[in-house]
Amino acid sequence: MKILVIGGGGREHAIIKALKKNPLCSDITCCPGNGGISYDAACVNIKATDVKAMVEFAEEQHFDYAVVAQDDPLALGMVDALAKIGIPSFGPDAAAARIEASKVFSKSLMKKYGIPTADYAVFDDPAKVMDYIRTKNTYPTVIKADGLALGKGVLICGSEQEAEEAVKELMLDKKFGASGNEVVVEEFLEGPEVSVLSFCDGKTVKPMVSSMDHKRALDHDQGLNTGGMGTIAPNPFYTAEIAERCRKEIFQPTVDAMAKEGCPFKGCLYFGLMLTKDGPKVIEYNCRFGDPETQVVLPLLESDLYTIMKATTDGTLDDTEVRFSDGAAACVILASGGYPLSYEKGKPISGLVNGQIEADDHVTVYHAGTKIEADGTLVTSGGRVLGVTATGNTLMDALQTAYEASEQISFEKMFRRSDIGARAIAELNRKKEG
Repeated sequence: MKILVIGGGGREHAIIKALKKNPLCSDITCCPGNGGISYDAACVNIKATDVKAMVEFAEEQHFDYAVVAQDDPLALGMVDALAKIGIPSFGPDAAAARIEASKVFSKSLMKKYGIPTADYAVFDDPAKVMDYIRTKNTYPTVIKADGLALGKGVLICGSEQEAEEAVKELMLDKKFGASGNEVVVEEFLEGPEVSVLSFCDGKTVKPMVSSMDHKRALDHDQGLNTGGMGTIAPNPFYTAEIAERCRKEIFQPTVDAMAKEGCPFKGCLYFGLMLTKDGPKVIEYNCRFGDPETQVVLPLLESDLYTIMKATTDGTLDDTEVRFSDGAAACVILASGGYPLSYEKGKPISGLVNGQIEADDHVTVYHAGTKIEADGTLVTSGGRVLGVTATGNTLMDALQTAYEASEQISFEKMFRRSDIGARAIAELNRKKEG
């Protein structure tokens, strides 16, 4: 099989590592990829968002299958364009990708089909946003850009002043361009947060093992919001009872709703959930694997990833096994000093051989922002540089192994959180004692 993976971060590296477990998937190309991915796949420097160039390359190379891993190429219709030249893909078409690409679309879908989510209102006039917020006078309040915004278009405002700043940033200064033409103002939900990725083929949904992301840059959930500083799986707040409720009230109704709207969802549908006192509610949908959730979910997958992906494309997911191990996984992100604001690149990375830590079958290093220089030196090239993932029989085992492994890696101004999984361990201990 000649397989094309579109994207170039830690998520794509995790997908490639999982695909390679199938001996049929030995010929993998990643566009654009990165330094660390090049140890596992051929990397060709074509932008993930350049649909025309990507399709021309895919046709020229006669790929058998493509995995479109990033949100923006999905929203731009990469799957549709590849289908036109006869290349089947994992991922939704542009119409279905609206579930992430437009907050207005997704909130309207949930309202129409009775899928539990936060109360909201939609605005295209900055003045009307502030009139609404002042009238409500309830803080914190959440303001979301309608379109894609690099995962940074959700602003939690604790006061009227902060709300005014958010509206200015999104709607007036156009920090994220046209994505801020409309905004969604939502009530602030409280409770444990859970990420559940799921395989979908347009009618069947098969959830993956749950996970917990850690978004803030610093320990104890302090500092700025990032793309994610670490993850654990499974999420101990997500019990079997809650999982069944989510399946009945959220997962299947969402897939059914998309089919009824004439845009059946195929690929990976990400459910960002809040477990509120009134039950689970949807915070957001993503139309693809999450990053860095993928880095803990796929290492626990025991079934063959390529077989499952193909089943989502072919509509045969109902007859396909999706099985995860009973163990746990933890991922610790090693980031560049200054991230998520400005940071330096080109720092040599030590402690790795061919991109990995030697002689530990329980540890995988996923490369998010690395580059190989002309002389063969592996250097940093992004804010989130590496994701050190470990598996274990228990979450404590996985965390201990991941942190020990991360101690072996270094680069100038490297930083990491030291408390990944702490809330999850506290919840596990609470359950044990109670």
